[in-house]
Amino acid sequence: MKKLILPFLISFPLLMTSCDEVSDMIGDGALTEAEVVSGLKEALSVGTDSAVSFLAVENGYYGNELYKIFLPEEANVIIDNISKIPGGQGLVDDVIKGINRAAEDAAKDAGPIFVTAITDMTITEGWDILNGDTHAATTYLQSKTNSGLFNLYNPKIETSLDKDLGLGFSANSAWNTLTSNWNTFANSIVGQISGYEPVNTDLDSYLTQKALDGMYLKISKEEEQIRLDPMARVNEILQKVFGSVD
Repeated sequence: MKKLILPFLISFPLLMTSCDEVSDMIGDGALTEAEVVSGLKEALSVGTDSAVSFLAVENGYYGNELYKIFLPEEANVIIDNISKIPGGQGLVDDVIKGINRAAEDAAKDAGPIFVTAITDMTITEGWDILNGDTHAATTYLQSKTNSGLFNLYNPKIETSLDKDLGLGFSANSAWNTLTSNWNTFANSIVGQISGYEPVNTDLDSYLTQKALDGMYLKISKEEEQIRLDPMARVNEILQKVFGSVD
């Protein structure tokens, strides 16, 4: 994708005090600051709305292998052992389903966090996104929203992990028992000689970040559509702004 050649706008953004001044300097018919920021905010709104609508429904995460959240590889020992118990595989499936349902529930409240990030976009950030790579807008959103979304998702996923599996323990307690016992062995002389490493994965945080990774992945795909497919530019401002860099 060819880039807009506007080095003076990038080098001296503080000197660009009005949209009229920018238009005068770059010629008639060129994009103004207002149009760039408006177009980028519209694109982000379209992309995030679509991503939230897609994931914040039943099976938004769970029903799609691309976004489905699984336990970390270190949990395979738990899964293998529980699966040997009659009905155990069903319990594992319930844990994974519960995690994904929690993520789907959290996604319903993600909209306002994205709105704040979009509203706060500066002119300089807008130009950087427009002239950036295929996922520049997604990268911007991730930098602005990851902390807020983490705080939104984490309690819901933690609640899901704390539910009793029907065997007198939860996924969290099983995980903590497993990793505690493993780490005791890995840190022992025998474990160190054998080259074993302790497991320090925080299950709640790991799964929460996986849920956020799914959200940003979906947003990145929406961004790709708008950047690369003219048919995905659903209004005039999107057509003008992104058409300028085709």
